[in-house]
Amino acid sequence: MNGRAPWTTVIAYRIGFLLLTAMIIGAAQLILATSANAQAGPTGAPPSTTGPGQHLGTRSDSDIWRQIRGGVEGNVSIPDKKAGVYIQSAGETWRNVRNGPFKSYSALAMVLTIIGLGFFFLLRGPIKIDSGRSGKTITRFADFERTGHWLLAVSFIILALTGLNLMYGKFLLLPLIGPEAFATLTQFGKTIHNYVAFAFMVSLVMVLVVWVRDNLPSRLDLVWLSKGGGMFTRGVHPPARKFNAGQKILFWLIILGGISISMSGIAMMWPFEFSFFSSTFAFLNNFGFNLPTDLKPVNEMQLNTLWHGIMAMFMIVVVIAHIYLGSM
Repeated sequence: MNGRAPWTTVIAYRIGFLLLTAMIIGAAQLILATSANAQAGPTGAPPSTTGPGQHLGTRSDSDIWRQIRGGVEGNVSIPDKKAGVYIQSAGETWRNVRNGPFKSYSALAMVLTIIGLGFFFLLRGPIKIDSGRSGKTITRFADFERTGHWLLAVSFIILALTGLNLMYGKFLLLPLIGPEAFATLTQFGKTIHNYVAFAFMVSLVMVLVVWVRDNLPSRLDLVWLSKGGGMFTRGVHPPARKFNAGQKILFWLIILGGISISMSGIAMMWPFEFSFFSSTFAFLNNFGFNLPTDLKPVNEMQLNTLWHGIMAMFMIVVVIAHIYLGSM
């Protein structure tokens, strides 16, 4: 279509942008708080080993924590062998990373993305058609393409909002609506998150099938990139086919990120059934890496949850930029 996007599409994009922004701006308040939580360390203290006169017994506190860090694992007769793990110190590391740096940096990344887009808008302003509308329209996308795109967009926004609630809701919503309402909302959101995930995966396949050919690199992409897509200079409109280089980059970020986040999500919905990280680390070791490949099922789950969150935040940042560029 010649000209800017239809007003219905613009409104839909901006509604999505506002929905994501509403939770992201609130998450900025967590940066200092979560950093403090990360420094708090483990709660509680090791068992006392002091004898009469408050002197250390045969062992010091550091010796006790050293043994705890080593873990304790025994043998069980039941099929579930992971039940033999009594102490697994990596859980404390996972908890501190998830509740500390991960939350802080994720909130910071989302806020900085919005601030950066705001500055870009102030400097560049709305990107309008230099010569005005031509009065002619063409059908650029078929109904199946639009269905796949909007199914992907709507499902992702639902997943993003429900996922952000799981990460930041207890800090933002719990004080506002109370524990009972928050528990009901979060349980409902978790259920919706699990089911909508399948719609996201189906739509991911749909857009991959219909658009993969049009998103393969071409020589015109180099021209488009060299001119910045015309976004920074008025009167510049570099040539492109159905999708320009920027849209192709976005396409592959969404596809590859979507596949990765879907795999970690599947591993979380069916816990202890997959060993994606062990097999991935084994593959990477062929290229000179020295990554552990004897991961326990619990280690796999801890890495899955962290990776799922990392990829989710990455895709949220990418989609925020896409919503802005698609509606401005």
